[in-house]
Amino acid sequence: MFIAMNRFRVARGSEEAFEALWLNRDSHLDGVPGFVAFKLLRGPTAEDHTLYASHSSWESQAAFAAWTESDAFRAAHRQARGGPKVDYLGHPVLETFETIQEMP
Repeated sequence: MFIAMNRFRVARGSEEAFEALWLNRDSHLDGVPGFVAFKLLRGPTAEDHTLYASHSSWESQAAFAAWTESDAFRAAHRQARGGPKVDYLGHPVLETFETIQEMP
């Protein structure tokens, strides 16, 4: 299993717009070879931002890499650019992990 996470620092006051952007868009992940699951996570709130993470699970790193080069990836990200205005503190930070142990 391979996990890809993007961490977003969303400026205070933009949380509703950020969540609406994700909840109302078509991710285009259904039917993508190797895709396992997706979660959008809300983390702690600091003085100036709320932390969010997108968490996607894949059968392999190769499956994730293939998705990033696919038409589905381009469609999902093109749609995101047309959504509500969200203020971010910096760029998203991509973190990737290979699963070495998993328990039910």
